[in-house]
Amino acid sequence: MTSKPSKILTLERLAEFIAAQKAKGRRVVHCHGCFDLLHIGHIRHFKSARELGDVLVVTVTPDRFVNKGPDRPAFPEELRLEAIAALDMVDAVALNRWPTAVETIGLIKPDLYAKGMEYKNAANDVTGGIRLEQDAVEAVGGALAFTDDIVFSSSSLINRFASAYPKEVKEYLEGFARRHPAAAINQQLGRASDLSVLVVGEAIIDDYEYCEAIGKSSKEPTLAVKSLYSKRFAGGILAVANHVASFAGKVTLLTQVGDRDDHLEFIRGHVRGDIDAHYLKRRNSPTIVKKRLIEHYFFTKMLEVYSINDAALEPDDESAFCAELERLAPKHDVVLVADFGHSLMTPRAVQTLCKHARYLAVNTQANAGNMGYNVISKYPRADYISLAEKEMRLEARDYRGDLTPMITRLAEKLNCPRITVTRGSNGSMVYDRTTGLSHVPALAQKVVDRVGAGDASLSVCALMAAQGAPAEMMAFVGNVAGAWAVSIVGNEKSIDRVNLAKQIETLLK
Repeated sequence: MTSKPSKILTLERLAEFIAAQKAKGRRVVHCHGCFDLLHIGHIRHFKSARELGDVLVVTVTPDRFVNKGPDRPAFPEELRLEAIAALDMVDAVALNRWPTAVETIGLIKPDLYAKGMEYKNAANDVTGGIRLEQDAVEAVGGALAFTDDIVFSSSSLINRFASAYPKEVKEYLEGFARRHPAAAINQQLGRASDLSVLVVGEAIIDDYEYCEAIGKSSKEPTLAVKSLYSKRFAGGILAVANHVASFAGKVTLLTQVGDRDDHLEFIRGHVRGDIDAHYLKRRNSPTIVKKRLIEHYFFTKMLEVYSINDAALEPDDESAFCAELERLAPKHDVVLVADFGHSLMTPRAVQTLCKHARYLAVNTQANAGNMGYNVISKYPRADYISLAEKEMRLEARDYRGDLTPMITRLAEKLNCPRITVTRGSNGSMVYDRTTGLSHVPALAQKVVDRVGAGDASLSVCALMAAQGAPAEMMAFVGNVAGAWAVSIVGNEKSIDRVNLAKQIETLLK
């Protein structure tokens, strides 16, 4: 007995198949999606779509474009294709090549493009994708159609029956979703487009040198490694600016670079084009480069090498920087400072910001480059503060004590109405002058690299704090952003507003 030809086609073969069917006078219906956990809702959708025409084809989102959060998709693209191909009502299936169906529709030219009834209200579509897909199918002479049948969510089913989160986190998410629905959160994030933001801090280039251990040096008790390849990312305030620019309507960047190197071209190429960037030159200094030597197989960081001038700023450099702060700060709704403690934020610069910023959001970081001397109390005023637990304890000079009184004392000391303390695997604590202290659990399920997680969280939290968003909502979004950041290497990508919105929707279904 001869086997049936496979229903799984390339996109090009699918286009040829559709053209042949249309030449025979058959009406071709196209469905597209992730279809992560194939369920009765999908089957009813496919069945209803098939009844709209004579032939049903399905395209599937590839793994690399599934943006429902860490550890998604639950099933790889090969299995998702196989499951759909096994359905009798499906005539052909193909793996998509792009993040959305827009380009695919233009290639395969279906008569109808079918979506579930839950997508009919375009106002609820945070991605704007339905409008684009409708335009695409109408451009090839087709039409958009909706199937009206039972609706299930793969994400909801996975959250309920196959979630990797512990019981207490699942219970928290269920309660949080009742208090703060995903639609309300994403509306709040969308309102950040009304804000103008000045982003201030040190420009840092993160170099990742991937190595392979080859043994001990023959003459010294030193580990010898072989360099394999390297990656370079725009870090520090550059990464923060890129994150913020995905949400805020206007973003201005003010930072310093060194005059001893040619890194400015790299920086300009890795900072978003819609950011108004101001790069002041620091004389007789390098641009800050933090090189990390990494064992490539286990992603183990073996050594960090800093290229940095951490001496006090020259008076002329400080004056130029402060003059720009005084000029730019009053023109923006929010000033966001990511202070890495590498000598840029001098007492004079801090005083200038505190005097001229309308709304001041601040993070001070403790790292090997500043040896723990960079504490938040150097700022006599702040409207929002974000700190890691280590930084909070350094400020309080308390290694083991209860964090709650430390946070409330800091709020009183700096007259700060809202403070977030991130705690890694222990989630975060958020203080609000009106509502008190809340705890939000960690949401990361896969940790690849912790570099940049705090910057991602700070970027979205500062914008929500400036809008007066509920404190718990703000901290939750910050934890979602942090969970996304630790799932990638360094600052390889910046936060995308649409992807963040989708992850929030996925978590709260």
